Amino acid sequence: MKPAATGSEDAGLASLARPGSILQRTAHGAAWVIGWRVATRLLGVLNTLVLVRLLAPTDFGLVALGYGFVGGLDALCTVGVEEAIIRDDRPDRELYDTGFTINLLRSLGMGAVLAATSATIASLLGDRRLEAIVVVFAAMITLTGLTNIGVIDFRRYIAFDKEFFLQIVPRVLSIVVAIAAAMIWRSYWALVAGIVSASVSGVVFSYWMHPYRPRLTLCAWRRLAGFSLWVWMLGVIRTLRTQAPNLIVGRLIGPASVGILTVGNEVASLPITELVAPLSRASFSGFAAGRQSDADRAEDFLRILGAMALFTLPAGIGISLVAYPVIKLAFGPDWLQAVPLVEVLGVAGTMTLFGSVSATLFTAHAWMRPMAKISGATTIACVLLLAALVPYFGVLGAAFAIAITDAFNQAIYLVATLHRLGLRLSALFSRVWRSLLASTAMVLALVRLGLGWTVLPGNQLALASHLFWAVVLGAGVYFAFLLGAWMAAGRPSGAEADVLALATHLAGNVMPGRRHA
Repeated sequence: MKPAATGSEDAGLASLARPGSILQRTAHGAAWVIGWRVATRLLGVLNTLVLVRLLAPTDFGLVALGYGFVGGLDALCTVGVEEAIIRDDRPDRELYDTGFTINLLRSLGMGAVLAATSATIASLLGDRRLEAIVVVFAAMITLTGLTNIGVIDFRRYIAFDKEFFLQIVPRVLSIVVAIAAAMIWRSYWALVAGIVSASVSGVVFSYWMHPYRPRLTLCAWRRLAGFSLWVWMLGVIRTLRTQAPNLIVGRLIGPASVGILTVGNEVASLPITELVAPLSRASFSGFAAGRQSDADRAEDFLRILGAMALFTLPAGIGISLVAYPVIKLAFGPDWLQAVPLVEVLGVAGTMTLFGSVSATLFTAHAWMRPMAKISGATTIACVLLLAALVPYFGVLGAAFAIAITDAFNQAIYLVATLHRLGLRLSALFSRVWRSLLASTAMVLALVRLGLGWTVLPGNQLALASHLFWAVVLGAGVYFAFLLGAWMAAGRPSGAEADVLALATHLAGNVMPGRRHA
């Protein structure tokens, strides 16, 4: 398939398409995406540890409030141009340039809205300093519309190693700028400078890393309009679904309970944000590539889902099992009300794997109408459950409402996907039953040993020791049962064999000398 660029650019861009199966290419991309998440977390911790000694809490609060409006507006204005180009069978220059123009117009519109409402935002939040902050962020958002549309090829050809460097360099630069500015100014403007420098350098770096040079045109807008409209509609629905628990809990119980719910949800969602989301991002490119090459999409779906289940199932259940020591060590005794929330949401979050991969497949094949119906129905159900449970059970009722509707949402997606692919539930079960069995063994072992779903007295050192042994023994039991069940079954083809083959393949890429030894 011919890339979007022409002339001397063709050879360089064509080399982005890596050899290997869809699963191999997706796994390679997922490794880089997860690496990016880990690197970002570590850099963020380093950045925070330094800046908290140089700036006041008020500085962080001001910037968080200002940037929160940017994030909310961005979520509401997401139109899915990148995804539309990735899944297109024959993207040409007209499509890329139209995508660039739409992104630029979107950024100009967002920047104008933020600039026009900056004074109102500052007035509503009671701090005039926010006006200047929002204006600067408005200019930043406008500038990001100039990002080189050609870097979409990194995702299209599953070259996430290049995307890793495209994102990590601006991130490192932003930390350097923020720390240097904080040492000089000792003001919230240091945080603003760090955020802005990341955006500006990201735009510049996109042109340095990719030879494509976009032009202004809207001639291919019809090819993007249908898909983009659906993506925007889904984004609005998801934003409503995400914000509904906080709004209802805040209205019925109070802001303190919103804080408890936020912390509980964030901790319980760690396996989703750090594993499922990166894997789904890489899977989208894999599913799109498979659709364009007429690959067996049912087999690709089962193999990707089975391989992901090996790690995400124990991670989701595991975070639920050790909720007490994690919350007390990380947040302190004042946040222990979040423990039951993490226990409930952690278990429910294991279902997210099946729904997220299914939704990714739906998006790659542009099955957008059923996605909107499913998301709309579960959002309404979530609001109704929140309204029914929160008055009687408080913030724990909110956790149950979220868990029930999340599980319902994922189950519908999974059933719909199996139906569209012509698969039986038994076909899926055959790929994940050993992961489910090993996860069950892990739960039984930790509960029996008093290391899971339990409250322990003691100091910080005792809790840290409890957490350490729970993680070590839990992982040991899980992988021992998984390997034992796989070997007892005669080492059949499936998730375990795929992961071993992928690990060997990736190790060969990292250490090519050993591969040829």
